[in-house]
Amino acid sequence: MVLDANDREVIEACQRGDYDAFRVLFEAHKDRVYSIALRYSGDPSEAMDIAQETFLKLLGSIQDFRADASFESWLYRIVVNRCLDHKRRGRRWMPFLDGLLDAVSAPAENALHRLLRVEQEQSVQSIVGKLPAEQRIVVVLRYTEGLSYDQIAEIVGCSPGTVASRLNRAHKVLERRLSHLRGVLGGSNG
Repeated sequence: MVLDANDREVIEACQRGDYDAFRVLFEAHKDRVYSIALRYSGDPSEAMDIAQETFLKLLGSIQDFRADASFESWLYRIVVNRCLDHKRRGRRWMPFLDGLLDAVSAPAENALHRLLRVEQEQSVQSIVGKLPAEQRIVVVLRYTEGLSYDQIAEIVGCSPGTVASRLNRAHKVLERRLSHLRGVLGGSNG
């Protein structure tokens, strides 16, 4: 859920300390925040920790929001920073990237195909989980959130060219490490 014209009023109420307004903000964005955290971490409990930390940080820093960027971009930035903080603390991460897997695989048709798909999904998760954090977060934002290069650049604090470069490097790693799946994913070539 994205807030509309009332967004500014809700944010200003939050800045005045109105906890009901904060609850509105929380309800409007909780699913998206959790989704990003889950797709980055691959673990529901870690994602819940990240989401909680995100909203605690939001509550503590809502005074700093100046509307220079959209609220959603500002919130994404907080989520991304919490994800990267968890990574720095040495926690295990394996993103769940259905969108990426769907882009490279054919739909499952029978039990064997479903079993192969689960195995492929685990391979993709494992390989993406080993990407450097800066590449992993742009992959998550691009393929699970569908954000543009410009939006991702604003969120992670770099140029769109840097986003493109990070995605390109991630694509090359994924292509190289997932090349063994081409025959399986290609369907019935023989």
